[in-house]
Amino acid sequence: MRRSVALAGLLFLVAAGLTAVWADPPTFIADPLVQVSGASLFASCTADDVAHQPGTNVLNSEVEPIIAVDPRNSQNLVGGWQQDRWSNGGSRGLVAGVSTNGGTTWTQVVIPKITLCSGGTSANGGDFQRATDPWVTFAPNSDVYFFSLSLDIEAPPGFPGGNGKNAQFVSKSTNGGMAWSDPVKIIEDTNPRFLNDKQSITADPVDLNFVYAVWDRLKIPLGAIINPEHVIGFGFQGPVYFSRTTDSGRTWEPARAIYNPGANGQTIGNQIVVLADGTLVDLFNEVLGAKNPKNATFVYNVSLIRSTDRGVTWTHGQAIRAAQLLSRAAFEPDGTGVHDPETGDPVRTGDIIPQVAADRSPASPAQGALYAVWQDSRFSNFAHDSIAFTKSTDGGFTWSAPVQINQTPTNIPSGNQQAFTPSIAISPDGTIGVTYYDFRNNTAGPTLSTDYFIVHCHPATSSCTSSTAWVETQLTSTSFDMRAAPFARGFFTGDYEGLGAPGTKFGAFFSMPHGTDPASVFFGRVGP
Repeated sequence: MRRSVALAGLLFLVAAGLTAVWADPPTFIADPLVQVSGASLFASCTADDVAHQPGTNVLNSEVEPIIAVDPRNSQNLVGGWQQDRWSNGGSRGLVAGVSTNGGTTWTQVVIPKITLCSGGTSANGGDFQRATDPWVTFAPNSDVYFFSLSLDIEAPPGFPGGNGKNAQFVSKSTNGGMAWSDPVKIIEDTNPRFLNDKQSITADPVDLNFVYAVWDRLKIPLGAIINPEHVIGFGFQGPVYFSRTTDSGRTWEPARAIYNPGANGQTIGNQIVVLADGTLVDLFNEVLGAKNPKNATFVYNVSLIRSTDRGVTWTHGQAIRAAQLLSRAAFEPDGTGVHDPETGDPVRTGDIIPQVAADRSPASPAQGALYAVWQDSRFSNFAHDSIAFTKSTDGGFTWSAPVQINQTPTNIPSGNQQAFTPSIAISPDGTIGVTYYDFRNNTAGPTLSTDYFIVHCHPATSSCTSSTAWVETQLTSTSFDMRAAPFARGFFTGDYEGLGAPGTKFGAFFSMPHGTDPASVFFGRVGP
């Protein structure tokens, strides 16, 4: 009946020559999930000498997935993930998942020569024990770029090997992700006082020659050693570093700092988006007051810098100060963070990584808008984390007041209301989609029941600045046990998850324990 009334209203408006506006967004339907990853492609590798590395390696674990959609063919999807996660940072290598039929079936392809297990050697510069933080992007001509961090864990006394060196590599595919070039090294540090971390890569959506790479480069105090599991509060500073190619990846400009928050400050989670007018916006978590983690209180801000000349120069100082990130248990003693409601064990989430999306579509009523999401506990008076959303209609100069958009029930225990690790994407018609995990279906017992959800809002029917404007759909048909996930400073499926918008639907690309597998990557289409 409700839909019939809406249709009647639409016909009336059309007959009257008026603009049609739907009363509410359409309901989404989730397709069955498709398992993307399988058995480890590194199971037989001995080159990295797992037994003589510090930490615990979790075979057949696939975590921290990311996805991109071919702008010329929405059936071509390319994702990436960490394969065989370590407890103390990184994985044995990175793998791409490639689909040529919109996510129905997938092929696994190793990103070559970025670790010892993927064919790296001292001769080709890829003789690293581990890799982490995959990121992928499509150029407008369907070329694909894959950005990775390779590293060695500096070995403690009694362990041979690793010396703490680390490097950023870019790999390129010209056939939709099925084969990859030898990696190009963007930056390398052999001094273990420096860590290049949490990179992302963005191809210019209108010029195939330009691709932008961004990350934070952390400087560790004298006498400290590299540790990718503790990236907040251990450095004097962590400026934003940037490189770009202007010739479709053949060469890359020397890496350089484009923003420095100063002493006892750092950035993390840098992501560049390109606005409809061509402006580059780099949005990140700006951490101020970083000191010894044992007695520190940090201030987290969603901050941004911009460039109007494709990255040649950058304008500083614009921060979303009203959107401070306030709940960070692993790094801020007074924060909230995410924990197992029964045991109190930590759950490692995307709590320090804001996510951003820009609406460039001419078919969207909100073309030019900029959106950001992150974890925040302000909505529960710091009792538990939820998903915050804000938007800007002037290129990031002003922002709406943050609102909670996850639809987790409020009539359940606070521990089961925890929602975390949001991802955001925009469909061609301007619909905004945001995915996240929560514990709403958890009950006391031997498992930590967890599910995955998406909420959506359409700017044609709402400003999307109210919690009630968002409609939720569950993506997991049955709950999974978060306690079965690899433990890396907490139960871990990734500091971020993937979300794309192929065609008229969204495509969620996320990790979860499955059967006897500690973590697998799944893909799920959802839409009207």
